[in-house]
Amino acid sequence: MRRQDSGSYGQCCLQNTFKLFHSGSTADHFIVHPSLFLTLCSLLFLSETMEEAANTTETPLAVPVLLERQVRQRKPAVSVLKSKLKQAVTCSVPRIRSTLSGFFPVMRWLPKYNVKEYVWGDVMSGMIVGIILVPQAIAYCLLAGVEPIYGLYTSFYANIIYFLMGTSRHVSVGIFSLMSLMIGQVVDREVFLAGFDLNEDSAVSNIDVLNDTLGINLTVTKVHTVELMGMQCGKECYAISIAVAVTFLAGVYQVLMAVFRLGFVSVYLSAPMLDGFATGASFTILTVQAKYLLGLKIPRHQGYGTVVVTWVNIFANIHKTNLCDLITSAICISILVAAKEIQERYKDRLKMPLPTELVVVAGATLASHFGELNSRYGSSVSGHIPTGFMPPQLPGFSLMSRVVLDAIPLAVISFAFTVSLSEMFAKKHGYTVRPNQEMLAIGFCNIIPSFFHSFTTSAALAKTMVKDSTGCKTQVSSLISALVVLLVLLFFAPFFQALQKCVLACIIIVSLRGALRKFRDVPAKWRASRNDAIVWLVAMSATALISVELGLLVGIIFSMICFIFRTQNPKVSLLGRVDDTDFYEDLEEYKNLVAPSRVQIFRFQAPLYYANKETFLKSLYKAVGVEPFLELTKRKKAEKKAKDASVKQAKANGEKNNGDVVVRLVQRELEFHTVVLDCSAIPFIDSAGLAAFLGLVKEYKEIGVSVLLACCNTSLIDTLQKGKFFGKNDEDMGSLLFHTVHAAVVHANRAAAATDSRSDDSEV
Repeated sequence: MRRQDSGSYGQCCLQNTFKLFHSGSTADHFIVHPSLFLTLCSLLFLSETMEEAANTTETPLAVPVLLERQVRQRKPAVSVLKSKLKQAVTCSVPRIRSTLSGFFPVMRWLPKYNVKEYVWGDVMSGMIVGIILVPQAIAYCLLAGVEPIYGLYTSFYANIIYFLMGTSRHVSVGIFSLMSLMIGQVVDREVFLAGFDLNEDSAVSNIDVLNDTLGINLTVTKVHTVELMGMQCGKECYAISIAVAVTFLAGVYQVLMAVFRLGFVSVYLSAPMLDGFATGASFTILTVQAKYLLGLKIPRHQGYGTVVVTWVNIFANIHKTNLCDLITSAICISILVAAKEIQERYKDRLKMPLPTELVVVAGATLASHFGELNSRYGSSVSGHIPTGFMPPQLPGFSLMSRVVLDAIPLAVISFAFTVSLSEMFAKKHGYTVRPNQEMLAIGFCNIIPSFFHSFTTSAALAKTMVKDSTGCKTQVSSLISALVVLLVLLFFAPFFQALQKCVLACIIIVSLRGALRKFRDVPAKWRASRNDAIVWLVAMSATALISVELGLLVGIIFSMICFIFRTQNPKVSLLGRVDDTDFYEDLEEYKNLVAPSRVQIFRFQAPLYYANKETFLKSLYKAVGVEPFLELTKRKKAEKKAKDASVKQAKANGEKNNGDVVVRLVQRELEFHTVVLDCSAIPFIDSAGLAAFLGLVKEYKEIGVSVLLACCNTSLIDTLQKGKFFGKNDEDMGSLLFHTVHAAVVHANRAAAATDSRSDDSEV
């Protein structure tokens, strides 16, 4: 529905009336009704006058569009809750089948599995990832502070559970360096607080060396133990108990997040923050593993500043470097780096990744075993790795009160990495994943394995990319990887007994190349977005220099502060008209724009809320050049000064002063009569923003300036209506709110012209 101006309305009436005459009306009718003739003449004169006015205007006046809001009837909250509860408790065979298939997505896609098309890619991908997974699972136990066997358990159970519950076809879930580092920091802290010697393994190794060298039998007379769940627990037992307790709690948190739909928490983990956090954690991992490269027996530092303190200790004990470990580390790193470079350079020609880690592990194990590097040169080795599985055991619930807070960052980071990787590869291959189900899957990948001596898992980017590049089609590849780990657990685990820890450290450090290379991207990040680059630097520095947990917290808080800062200092601009069109844009950003006469159009590109209300007002006053309070103060001062001068003049002349004349004389003419607020870039306002709008209208009205709103979204309009911005029953909405900037400008000019004409008439 559109309004019609008076000219077109008059023409319509004339046309209809003349049709009446031409359709058979006689002159008698004309004589009998003389008022009709007067009406016709007045309408004809009015239509001709409006046509001439419209023709003299540069462009036709825009006709404002009247939109009618739909009435949305919402059901009462009680009835909605009742219907949902009724639907939730309804039990039927299709509903049970749907619930089970939703909880276990494997039931949906496995019956449709195309053996001929998928099996070769899944088998090859699963075998290659499994071969890579075995040495990494053993190596990452150095980070977690537990025995190597537990890394194999973790990889096995996580792959099986994600095969059943995951919705991504390509993600590889299992042991992850960052999770292992965070677990290791908690484990070392609690082991130290329990009274265990963090360097105890080195003492035992030295005694073994003396026994083998001197041919005597020395034993440790006293071994420190603590009571846990009714039994005496040594250092390794206590370490895995702590890791299991943290893992169980992290899984419970993730399941609760899925139940209460709290996946939005990951929204606060921005990409620059996560990148910086991962890079800082990678630098911490490198620092923690550096002592193994040199064969130094240095306990892991407890508390803040691990990187700085560890490097100080390394250089303080550099003279104790084990030459055997140093030479082995140099050889292994050279082979691993060379293989990685060859693989990256010729990745298009290679059909599958080179199993370099497995080759290095096998070769180093044989060299250590037949060269007797542990007994002859005191090189640290992995030790005995048993075969088979340990019986399941309840997590240590008495320990959970000590690690209840440590599990929170583990749960959030594990979920964030898993969901982001799932969505990234799903988008790449054209399918969808369910983030809530992913949270459930990764939660149960932590809860269930915690009963089987496993620690926290997550999706790993490197292994996921290997799966993708080797032809992975479904999660059957995870099942194949689990079978490879199972073979190692059942038959080949004892063969890794002589594997040196420095070799495992080399595998970990070389795997960090991708994360550490992100330092080279800092200049590009700075050019693309300084805000993102600063967030990356702060998250990386805090994680590396303070601690991993605090680095995550600092990164989240700083990224949120940056966002708040951006909303407090948004882009503001005055708008001008684009040629003879109805479009308006930023006068500073575009050329050949014309500012409308005596109308200021102001755009604020941010939500208007309590934190940036003052910024909005100050930027508006600065842009239009008039602050109402100051203008009113100036006028009052000028009025008082004029009154005083008039009184003096009147006394001197013996006349009576007329105050009304003085007031009219001091009124200052402004360059504009209307301020139009373009609200198209304001997504929402709060009560403080509403108060700012109300104050603007009132203050500018006192100095004779109107404030109009344009391009408001429906949520903004609802807030204004609830705050009685448009008066009682929204009676002023038609004169304050417009759907386009041009409609507001046209209305402002019409209102100003009408006001001027009334002023002229009153003077006459």
